[in-house]
Amino acid sequence: MEITYIGQSCFKIKGKSLEIVIDPYEPAQTGYKLPRLSADIVMTSHDHFDHNYLEGVSGYKMAITTPGEYEIGDTYIEGIPSFHDSKEGSERGKNTIFQISVDGLNILHMGDLGHILSKDTLEKILDIDVLMIPVGGFYTITAEVASKIISSIEPGIVIPMHYREDDKNELTKNMAPLKKFLDEMGAENVKKLDRLKITKNDIPDETEIVVLSPSH
Repeated sequence: MEITYIGQSCFKIKGKSLEIVIDPYEPAQTGYKLPRLSADIVMTSHDHFDHNYLEGVSGYKMAITTPGEYEIGDTYIEGIPSFHDSKEGSERGKNTIFQISVDGLNILHMGDLGHILSKDTLEKILDIDVLMIPVGGFYTITAEVASKIISSIEPGIVIPMHYREDDKNELTKNMAPLKKFLDEMGAENVKKLDRLKITKNDIPDETEIVVLSPSH
């Protein structure tokens, strides 16, 4: 499997038999270029312009935009309901956490999660090999809350997303930079890659943070 970080909360997952794009963003409003993307499945965690730009993805057979259970071939996806804020959605609405089982790996994409996970939600989560989690605060959970969620899930690999990349970008300038999350986690000698190529055998016993360079 190959995982590429496009930017913001957008990823492309390339499995043996299908490709998935999660949370494509609208380039004009975000200020980030969106490379040409194609996929068999496109998923959006919530209906905001920086996560729901379906027009930016071509060739997909299935669009998943709501919680529920979905199957395509050997791939199983569960959308778990959550909120974009810590007040049950009253400020920024709902959010979907996507749990993806593909090529023998369990991947969890948190979308724009805005709160600590409830016991009921944690019980729905499988043993996670790769966790994609927002860490920038402001619109989502902070680095501190992200750290607590990581401890409760104990994934093999953590890929941070949704943080400040550029002080001049209007969308993200109020988010915390990646360094705040890495400091919170006490992470040293962090792997920095253009893309992550993994199999089940590559998943570490102890949680490891991998920083992927945005490809936008």
